[in-house]
Amino acid sequence: MDFTNRVAVVTGASRGIGREIAQQLAARGAAVACAAPAVDPADETAALIQAAGGQAKAYLCDVTQTAEVEALFEAVQADLGAPAILVNNAGITRDQLILRMKDDEWDKVLAVNLKGAFLCTRAAARPMMKARYGRIVNIASVVGIAGAAGQANYSASKAGLIGLTKTTAKEFGSRGITCNAVAPGFIETQMTAELPAEFKEHVIKTAPLGRLGQPVDVANAVVFLASDMASYITGQVLTVDGGFIL
Repeated sequence: MDFTNRVAVVTGASRGIGREIAQQLAARGAAVACAAPAVDPADETAALIQAAGGQAKAYLCDVTQTAEVEALFEAVQADLGAPAILVNNAGITRDQLILRMKDDEWDKVLAVNLKGAFLCTRAAARPMMKARYGRIVNIASVVGIAGAAGQANYSASKAGLIGLTKTTAKEFGSRGITCNAVAPGFIETQMTAELPAEFKEHVIKTAPLGRLGQPVDVANAVVFLASDMASYITGQVLTVDGGFIL
């Protein structure tokens, strides 16, 4: 799992799972573009990587905006080189029951979680096709497989991301580009910190491994799928959930 001389773009790299993914890729030699909608937290991620002896640069990008995504990939190519790895990790939640969910709560989640991944994939695919090499890893969710009450928008966006993963794998496989998804379960991050304590206890009791996941659990799966060890794996969804979905 050596990423020396390879450039990786990680969206949503300012905290949690995205930050851990960026750090783990950099630790194995990748030059990492840390993209986020707020530059200060992305700068913090890049600084952590640099302090550990890695190479990273922060980029401000709203992944729902085509012009900003195109500018991101142009800047990355100019600063670091052509991206060989893309991790579509940017994601948000706006939880609400269907009957109470507002249009903008639906639209915003689908825009960030699904459209953002599409825009980044389209932009990254061009240099990857030219190089005849690429690794795209999408961060889905177990709720994109099983659904979740109060998360119609989030579940739909992650289910759509799984469909995008499979289509991307089919369209670009002949050019040496793989595309896979990692579907985390309940990982201890700022996003899941808002969950009720009783629900967390339910997850711990239900999952065969008996604990919540850590960001590094997801990052390890991403590192594998982005590596040449996974060169014959594409269009797959790897659940990282301690067995919860069982």
